[in-house]
Amino acid sequence: MTMPHTQADQDVRTIDLPVRKLTSEAFAAFGTVIAATEDGMPFGPNDAQLDLSQGTPRFYNMRLPGRGLCFNRITRHRAVTQALASVGGFDWLLAVAPPFALEDPRAEPRPQDIQAFRIPGNVAVMLHAGTWHAGPLFTAAEMCFFNLELADTNLTDHHTCDLSIRYGIAMQLTESPPGQEPPVSAHP
Repeated sequence: MTMPHTQADQDVRTIDLPVRKLTSEAFAAFGTVIAATEDGMPFGPNDAQLDLSQGTPRFYNMRLPGRGLCFNRITRHRAVTQALASVGGFDWLLAVAPPFALEDPRAEPRPQDIQAFRIPGNVAVMLHAGTWHAGPLFTAAEMCFFNLELADTNLTDHHTCDLSIRYGIAMQLTESPPGQEPPVSAHP
């Protein structure tokens, strides 16, 4: 979400958040990278371990307006995994922080735990239950995404941390030139 520019936001500091290359290993603390596999492959440990047991699954084509690459709010869904992929094969960006304290609806992520990834248009990602996320983020005027969650996720399981209120910050995604991506931190 783009950061509003009002009188109350004068004390909000914008922090650069480097975008990292998406790999299964780098994303493991947040979820699963769902890459293409051959038809007929049996289910295995590299597949997304979906949990849609807390309600009626909802798979839909979600249309989003472009909001830029700056955000000041990050959200989690404690009761469900969520799978996202762009429609049309376009790359997009996602900021994430690891799940923790699922039983505590007041828990909030630490800014230093937030990481950002470029999601290639030929893969999907599944977020673990409770993974904090901001996005999909992109610079186009509008994009569509396939979204798998529960029918009532956005009504009953939508926990948001306003970074500008909690920490006085907003985060701006920044990309390095190809081949100069920053290393992924060893701890989520």
